[in-house]
Amino acid sequence: MRAARSGPRPLGYHLGTVLATYLSSLGALPLLRNGSLPWKPALEARAADLARDVRAAEPKKLAAALEREVRARTDRFLTGVEAYRHHPYRRALHDPPSIWVEGTTRLLDYGPPDGRPVLVVPSLINRAYVLDLAEGRSVLRHLSGRGLRPLLVDWGKPGARERGFDLDAYIAGRLERALDMALELTHETPLVMGYCMGGDLALALATRRPRDVAGLALLATPWDFHAERPEQARALAALMAPLWPFIDQAGEMPVDLLQILFAGLDPYLALKKFQGFAALAPSSADAETFVALEDWANDGVPLAAPVAHACMAGWYGRNDTAHGEWRIAGHAVDPAAVAAPTLVIVPERDRIVPPKSALSLAHAIPGAKLVTTGLGHIGMVVGARAPAEVWAPLAAWLAAVPGRKARRKG
Repeated sequence: MRAARSGPRPLGYHLGTVLATYLSSLGALPLLRNGSLPWKPALEARAADLARDVRAAEPKKLAAALEREVRARTDRFLTGVEAYRHHPYRRALHDPPSIWVEGTTRLLDYGPPDGRPVLVVPSLINRAYVLDLAEGRSVLRHLSGRGLRPLLVDWGKPGARERGFDLDAYIAGRLERALDMALELTHETPLVMGYCMGGDLALALATRRPRDVAGLALLATPWDFHAERPEQARALAALMAPLWPFIDQAGEMPVDLLQILFAGLDPYLALKKFQGFAALAPSSADAETFVALEDWANDGVPLAAPVAHACMAGWYGRNDTAHGEWRIAGHAVDPAAVAAPTLVIVPERDRIVPPKSALSLAHAIPGAKLVTTGLGHIGMVVGARAPAEVWAPLAAWLAAVPGRKARRKG
């Protein structure tokens, strides 16, 4: 018998959010009745109608009905969580061959051997296999089937050495050596594709090694961190201030802390997701997809402390990227300096990377082709509509970029 999952993580945070949300409804009822509950201006008219209905209702019956509804909704959430924790699905896809390993980083070869090489750069925060999630939901296997040769940089979990890494070490070190391996293996200048934070890493690589990048594809890549909700970005950076001594001592930013920060972007997402999951037939394709995605989301990795400083204080706090202050090994990461043909794909329903943040990068790269999709951050790579709306145009664009032989060293 398989052990139950421990997620969704951090489970205590999600349970606390649900209980606080629903218990606050019980506590707010007297305030709504006496008119002392504050409302946003846009909701005042609807709130007045609600208050009239509440005052017209019999108090004990209304309180009992509200309590029943709170219990019912809480039960649906808990039922969904338990159904997820005990679902039989386990990821069955096996990793392709590893052609290069350094520390905890691997370069996985999705083939075919004669295909056009595409160096694929995922985020440092989440596991790379979101791009190879399950049968029929793998953008990398789709690209391979179209005659391209994805070479996936799988960062892995930071080890003792990687916990001291900053972005210089990851980009000017590990990522450039992965690029060198791709050049040596294929004797062809590869295309480079980055997803989410991996797009920023890929962009930095393209500005440092322009002669070794044939084309650049950036998916849901943040750039201007203050383009939307700048107060939220600055607040996130400020929230981290008292935590840095503990993070620095540990050498990494823990997974659960990262999960709480992401959950803060949409505090009620877990509540809505698991209530919806409770209504699905466990054997349905939708249920299996839900579990596959949740397993990936709960399988995060810590972030090396120096990288956490650069991202939280530098990107979110100061907006170093958009202000031209981000440097890798002394080299300015300037989108205007990108010489390679570039494709930027922006999901319009992205909760993690605000669309305006990603659009700013498309506008900053000369001649970049912009493609927008009505999907979300994760849906653009694994959703049911992803093959038609993202995978196919991505594969077509990559295949159309003119190829060239790798330059000789020396």
